[in-house]
Amino acid sequence: MDGEGYGESASRETRESASRDPLVVGRVVGDVLDNFTKSIAFTASYGHKLEVHNGVLLKPSQVAKQPRVSIGGSDFRNFYTLVMVDPDAPSPSDPHLKEYLHWLVIDIPESTGATYGKEVVSYESPKPTVGIHRFVFVLFRQPGKQPVYAPGWRQNFVTRDFAELYNLGSPVAALFFNCQKETKTSTSSSSSSRRR
Repeated sequence: MDGEGYGESASRETRESASRDPLVVGRVVGDVLDNFTKSIAFTASYGHKLEVHNGVLLKPSQVAKQPRVSIGGSDFRNFYTLVMVDPDAPSPSDPHLKEYLHWLVIDIPESTGATYGKEVVSYESPKPTVGIHRFVFVLFRQPGKQPVYAPGWRQNFVTRDFAELYNLGSPVAALFFNCQKETKTSTSSSSSSRRR
């Protein structure tokens, strides 16, 4: 034996695994969510080719339209709630409006997507003005169909409190991307290169 007990070894492996989890590294776990175990396939993509991968940097112009969201599984009797928030509003150095609610969809049947659910708060495209913002998609399995009410405002939404209020438990999946204001230089240089 190397002097390390089974419990200590398992604990170290758990810490090492968590330290490589992009949701932990990106501080989504901590700032928005508590630690959870992913239990269902979940994807989000913008347009035909821009799939969201944890930590990817996307431009506001790329995320202007509502994303396509897909949930795995095969039991249409299971329903899900999708929340999309910005924990860095209005700026990462002073996030006093966190979490800003960008989208809320309920009653999404398993093995389908957000378009099959009920939109409670319409999609608002990300338009960060200062710094790099994280935009987080969180998926919860619902205990059953139930009424969910739109909050009175989008700012200062708290995903954890929302989940507790509606008895959603821990998330079953989450994704996040980074986004920052597009500069005129990057916009004009990309449009000038297209003209050539």
